[in-house]
Amino acid sequence: MTATINLPRDAGRSSVAHYAAGNRLLASLPESDLRHLSAQMQAVTVDVGEVLYEPGRPIDYVYFPGDCLVSLLAVAEGRMTLEVGSVSREGVLGASVALGNDLAQVRAVVQRSGSALRIARADFCAEFAQIESLQRLLYRYTDRLLAHAIQIAVCSRFHVLEARLARSLLITRDRLQSEKFHLTHEFLAHTLGVRRVGVTKAASALQQQKLITYSRGNIEILDSAGLEAVSCRCYELVKDSDTAGMANVFV
Repeated sequence: MTATINLPRDAGRSSVAHYAAGNRLLASLPESDLRHLSAQMQAVTVDVGEVLYEPGRPIDYVYFPGDCLVSLLAVAEGRMTLEVGSVSREGVLGASVALGNDLAQVRAVVQRSGSALRIARADFCAEFAQIESLQRLLYRYTDRLLAHAIQIAVCSRFHVLEARLARSLLITRDRLQSEKFHLTHEFLAHTLGVRRVGVTKAASALQQQKLITYSRGNIEILDSAGLEAVSCRCYELVKDSDTAGMANVFV
C-alpha cells in the first residue's frame, strides 16, 4: 500500500444528482437540504488500492461513497494494520472534520472501485453547521460506526483467524450486496492484521469445506449459511447492529 494520499479523478459536476441518489445518507436528506449541499460537491471515481486518507495527514475532502467500498485501517508503527470498519453507499468518510478533527485517524483504502461524491473540508463544515437534518444523520451514523469498530477490535483479540476471515467476507458481501468480489491475499492480510500465509491457510480451510471458492483474489461465497456457522458471533452482532443502527439513522 502506498503511504501517500491518492485523490480520485474528477468525474464532473453534472453527475452529482445521479450519484447523490446512490448514497443512503444523502438520499435521506430533505430535498431542499440535499440540493443545497450538492451544489458544493463533485462526482468522482476511485480505483482499487487508492489511499484517500492517511493517519495524521489532513482530511482535505469528505466522501459519500456510491457503488465503491472503502476499508478503514488502523495503523501501528507505520506498517501494521487492522481493519476497524468499512464504508459503502450507507455512509460517509471524514465527517469528523465537523467536530474539529482535521487529521485522519485511520488509513482509508479503496477496496472496490466505483463512484463517490466529495466535498471540500471547509465547505462541508460550513454546510454541517447550517443543515440540521445532516447533523442528525451524521451523529447517528458515527455512533453506529464506532460500535462496529469496537466489535471488530474484540473479535480480532479473542477469535481464531478462520472465524475472523469468515466474518470479514460476510460483511464485505453485505456491503457490496454480491456473493462475488475481488480481495487479494495481501489486502486480506492488511485488514485482518496477519501475515499472508495465515490468510492462505484460513482461506484454504474455508475452501475445503466448500464454503467459498478463492482463486487469484476472486472470491465467491458458495454457502452463506455454512459460512455464517463458521464465523464467530461477531458477524451476527455487527449485522444486527447495522440493521438496528441504520434503521435509527434513516428516520
